[in-house]
Amino acid sequence: MIPNLQINAQRLWDSLMETAKIGGTPKGGVSRLTLTDTDRQVRDWLKSECESLGCTVTVDDVGNMFAVRPGRRSDLPPIAIGSHLDTQPTGGKFDGILGVLGGLEVLKTLQGTGYETNAPLMLVNWTNEEGSRFAPAMLGSGVYAGVFDRTYADSREDRQGVTFGEAIEAIGYRGDAKAGSIKFGAMFELHIEQGPILEQEGKVIGIVQGVQGMRWYEVNLTGREAHTGSTPMHLRRDALVGAARLLDRIEAIALEHGPSAVGSVGLIEVQPNSRNVVPGHVFFTVDFRHPEDAVLDLMEQKFFAAVEEAARKGDLGVERRKIWESPAVKFDAGCIAAVRRAAEATGCTARDIISGAGHDAAYTARVAPTTMIFVPCVGGLSHNEEESTSFEECAAGVQVLLGAVLDYDRHGIESPI
Repeated sequence: MIPNLQINAQRLWDSLMETAKIGGTPKGGVSRLTLTDTDRQVRDWLKSECESLGCTVTVDDVGNMFAVRPGRRSDLPPIAIGSHLDTQPTGGKFDGILGVLGGLEVLKTLQGTGYETNAPLMLVNWTNEEGSRFAPAMLGSGVYAGVFDRTYADSREDRQGVTFGEAIEAIGYRGDAKAGSIKFGAMFELHIEQGPILEQEGKVIGIVQGVQGMRWYEVNLTGREAHTGSTPMHLRRDALVGAARLLDRIEAIALEHGPSAVGSVGLIEVQPNSRNVVPGHVFFTVDFRHPEDAVLDLMEQKFFAAVEEAARKGDLGVERRKIWESPAVKFDAGCIAAVRRAAEATGCTARDIISGAGHDAAYTARVAPTTMIFVPCVGGLSHNEEESTSFEECAAGVQVLLGAVLDYDRHGIESPI
């Protein structure tokens, strides 16, 4: 039987509030961009906490961190738990870090009771999950899973021209282990939902079935800078007008493909950005997502056609490229079953759910059985300083995480799941 172990909810909450001070913002959020000094500080904190529990901490060559607590059987691959510590520029206290600190609380609970799992347990912090400083997102787990190579990761530049390779060296988190060489047998990632479904339905736990497909694009439109007062409208080559037409079309494309499709422009730069100059250049990003890759193909075709039409209509030069594609993912049935049993054992209300956001679990699912656990967030709000999740919901999520890991550990020894 699974032991009746209880996490320390207050200890978990205190750790969330303590780490929120690292990169904390005046509005109560967190700005802890990947591979910055605040990222180094929270990494150092985590490393110290893990080592105090007797864990061995290893860092790979793209900065992914792995802390291992031994089990009874060293011949079994570890069961991994974790998420990420980096945030958006105006992020919240829970996105990503709840999964890391929830995993840490699992280790502390087991250590405090002297409970020994069959398989070793591994706490993971993945590098650059957010993709807000270095695109694409989920870069560390992507290199781990073989989606990208280290050279590609090192070459990524932020908007100031600093490369990933330069940044990781600057904070001292270039490890010796080759990415992908530190193996695990399964992965459980706890995360806030980042959407409104659980809260609206009054459910505490989301049993995540998979992650929808997503694609990122970059577009450069080039017109001609000219004086706004002396250049007739019919002679203008206004790059911003071309971008505006595309922004409207991007929303329309998402709406055309039903309630599951989403499309957004999250970053836009206008040059020369002067009030009396017709904009000569616009750079913007596009994010399309849908649970079915075939629908994403159609959305992409319509988007590319819209780009060409906007360029033709505005007499604009255009460059477009797809910088990232993450296919739709289905999670492992055995891991999902372990989460379902754990939710039932705790008495938490639960529902099956698909993740609308990208997560490192989408890449770890390529190399090991994986699933996720969601807890609600107020108003479905995330990537925002007002992001909020309750004390009770955080505790419930970590309790289910503990139960799922122990369930998987037990079933993995006694019989195949």
